[in-house]
Amino acid sequence: MERLITRLATVGIAALALGTGVGFGLGCADRIADNRNGTEQRARSSDLAPAVFAQSADAAAPVRDAEEQTTIRVVRQVSPAVVTVARDGGLGTGVIIDKDGLILTNAHVVGEARQVQIKLKNAQTLTGRVLGTDRDIDIAVVKVEGGSLPTAPLGDSDVLNVGQKAIAIGNPLGLEQTVTTGVVSAINRKISPNDVAGFIQTDATINPGNSGGPLLNSAGQVIGINTAVLRGNGAEGLGFAVPINDARESAQQLAKTGRVERAIMGIGPVSITPQAVQQFGLPIQQGVIVMEITRGLPADRAGIRPGDIITKLDGKTVGGVGDLLRTLRGKAPGDTVSVSGIREGGRGRAVPFTASVSLIAQSQEQ
Repeated sequence: MERLITRLATVGIAALALGTGVGFGLGCADRIADNRNGTEQRARSSDLAPAVFAQSADAAAPVRDAEEQTTIRVVRQVSPAVVTVARDGGLGTGVIIDKDGLILTNAHVVGEARQVQIKLKNAQTLTGRVLGTDRDIDIAVVKVEGGSLPTAPLGDSDVLNVGQKAIAIGNPLGLEQTVTTGVVSAINRKISPNDVAGFIQTDATINPGNSGGPLLNSAGQVIGINTAVLRGNGAEGLGFAVPINDARESAQQLAKTGRVERAIMGIGPVSITPQAVQQFGLPIQQGVIVMEITRGLPADRAGIRPGDIITKLDGKTVGGVGDLLRTLRGKAPGDTVSVSGIREGGRGRAVPFTASVSLIAQSQEQ
């Protein structure tokens, strides 16, 4: 299996770091994530071209198809919970997730600020206290005191399907309550090898100022927190959102303790692909190849080796890295997980193996 790692590396299959202590990357050359420092620009009046509209005398009431009706319903339902987040002249977006005034946004929107200004759709302005940030996945939680506030319901990002409807609401270039629509273009998308979580990719237009705003499904549930867009070489429609299940887990910890602890194994995994199966003659069709082991961390201590293929975690089938991350998401530091898989047994034979891994907090590996 060690020979497999070398061969995989030569064809450019990168190891995806899990629990190696590397933070969320915003450094792609063509990636725009609201300039990372949160600085935004408002649209200038000189940028807006005048328009003249004439209504025909026999204009009838509009006939809306089912898709239009769905979009209108979702926007009416959720937009009151979408807020503007301002600090140091920069603007972003946030979404209120409970009536006690907890707001989800991006870590890069709040920056290092301890307080931010929150503007509601009704123009009311409140002072928000930053409870904490999770820079690994670019999430921040802000608390405001404003009585009973409108909220957006949270969905389940683990059951998303590529092609389903996606609706974004935000404040691009300071243009508040802007709505764009599209589809979920991909799930578990990695845009940096060190990303802790896979992103939701969408072609719903996202621009500077949309960061921190909700990505919604057709039921009006938040399925992601918009965070970045890739541009370059004429590319368009490459927006990304943090899956709401990952954001929700971080938010719960940030609201309670102000920090996030992740349970880690200390491996760098990569999903088995059909191309890898065909090229390298792998004995199974799905699973996770352990490309890297961090010495001294749980997987290493449990005897897991580079080149091992993990097929089950706590008895749950691991079809790829996404399955591995979802299982670990529900674990806490100190928990033990059972690992099953196959490894090279000599003379090209694959033999089964099992291991018991005691998880630690990500911060403990420093």
